[in-house]
Formats: sequence, C-alpha cells, structure tokens
Amino acid sequence: MQAETTEQVPLRQELDRLLETGPFAEALRVAIRESGLSLGRIRDRLGERGVLLSPATLSYWQSGRSRPERRGSLAALRVLEELLGLGAGALTVLLAPARPRGRRRPRGELGPIGAMWPSDSVDRALRRVDTRWEASLVRLSLHERVEMDAAGRMSRIWVRQVVRATADGPDRWTLFHHRHGPGHPLPLLQPLRGCRVGNVHADPAAELMAAELLFPRPLARGETVVTEYALIEQCPGPTSDQHRRRFRAPVREYVLEVEFTAPSLPSRCTHLWTPDGEGTEAIERRLDVEDRHRAVLVVQDTGPGRHAVRWEF
Repeated sequence: MQAETTEQVPLRQELDRLLETGPFAEALRVAIRESGLSLGRIRDRLGERGVLLSPATLSYWQSGRSRPERRGSLAALRVLEELLGLGAGALTVLLAPARPRGRRRPRGELGPIGAMWPSDSVDRALRRVDTRWEASLVRLSLHERVEMDAAGRMSRIWVRQVVRATADGPDRWTLFHHRHGPGHPLPLLQPLRGCRVGNVHADPAAELMAAELLFPRPLARGETVVTEYALIEQCPGPTSDQHRRRFRAPVREYVLEVEFTAPSLPSRCTHLWTPDGEGTEAIERRLDVEDRHRAVLVVQDTGPGRHAVRWEF
C-alpha cells in the first residue's frame, strides 16, 4: 500500500471541505487532482463504461467555464463520481440552486422533522418521545437489511447503527418509521443489542411510529454506541416494491441489503438518490442483484436527502 505523503493529506482535507461547501468547479478540480488521473485517462476509463466525455468538457467543468446541465451530462457526472471514488451524488448536489441561507445545510445542523413527514402526526409524536439529544449525536454508519417473503411482501427490517456523542449526556436515539401502506398495522419494534425501548408513539392512521431507543448508560463526549433493532411485520401486508430511507443529517456510511425469497425474485432493481434542496432531481442508477436474491447498496458520506431502492418482479 502506498504511504500518504504530506501533500496528499491536505489535498484530501481540502476535497472534503469543498464537497461540503462547493463550488462545483473547485470540488471537481480537487477531486481529479486527488485521484491522480489525467483528463485523458479519465476520458478513457469513462469510455470503457460507455460514457463519452471529452477532456475539453472536463476542463471546462473544472475551470467553471461551463457545468453539466443536460440529462446526458448529469448521467456522465454520476459515473465520474464513482470513477473518482466519491459518494453517489457528492458532486451532483453542488449543482443544486443555492438555498436562501447557504448552498447546503451545515454539517451537524438538522432539518425540521416535520419536513420529512406530515407535520400534524409528527407534532403528536413529539409530545410522546424525547428528541432533545438529536443534535448531540452523529450517526457514523447505518446498516439495514430488508427481508422479503416468498409472496413479495416485506417481513422484517434489521437495523444496525453506530452513533457518537458530541456532548456529555445523550442516553437515547429516537427513531421515526413511516410506512407507505394505508390500513396495514405498524410493525413491532424489537431491540436486539445496545438498547432497550423507551416511550413509543404509534399512529396507524398517519402510518407513523416514533420510539426511543435507550442506551445502556448516558454517553460521554466522544463515546460511541452500537445499537441493533428489528422492525417485524405483525401480519402479511401488500406486496412491496421499494424501501426508502431519509437522512436529516450526513452519515459516513450507509449500507442497505434487500433479500428476496423465491419465487418472488426481482427482474430489475434501481437506486434513486434525492438530495435535499429545492430544484434537486433524483439521481437514478441500476443496482445489481446477486443471483436475483440480494440487492446491495453501499454509499459513503451521504445525506441530507432520501435514498430509495425499487424493484420489479
């Protein structure tokens, strides 16, 4: 393994900063420098993946003379992000129109919960569960496994997450689960590791559940905790064709597995990433399925926004 030089570390730190703040041209320029690839080599590697993009276009993009706007250019940019070792949407999100108070929400600043689900049902939930520690916890990783039964219905969701305290005192994580199947009972919450269930608010009419996952003890600043839990369906529901996950704050790593059971095996799976922000469009790509039994999504440094995996039987 090649050792890092003293020049590489500052360059990587500068790239991380630019991916948070922009502008797009500077972030792209530093990402290309950090990759060590020439524009010609990038063109060749993109060509191997069926993407035609000239060195001149790349040069214009990284100098700020032009930017990807057409559908074909945006599709090429998504492949370029992967080629440069960046998270899905890392550069694309910098093309979004600036927010009134900044291009992107600063790291660690949470958007309102009511913006993610119907505000009236969230207001009722917030009177039952304690969310005061949310701003003092950083989610480092989230791994979830969606288990489908032979009839193509979601039967169980297993979740493992690692969070770190940024202040003394956090003793719980509050989860919100919103289903998209009216008239179907909400799932049972089963704690598995590193947590127990506190207050729970279930609102079947709004298809929303909020619950406190209590840690074994309050965390000190800098401490981490690993929690595992499962959401188990109480009775067979309708056939499912997607799973969605919303992030109000950035997460370093998100892993999603969807496991299918014969004979209900997918013919196609797609991943859609929709960054937060007005005017942003969903970024769609094909997702491979191992032997048609398991689809795996791995993204790094993602959010705020929504990930969705959809499948067709």
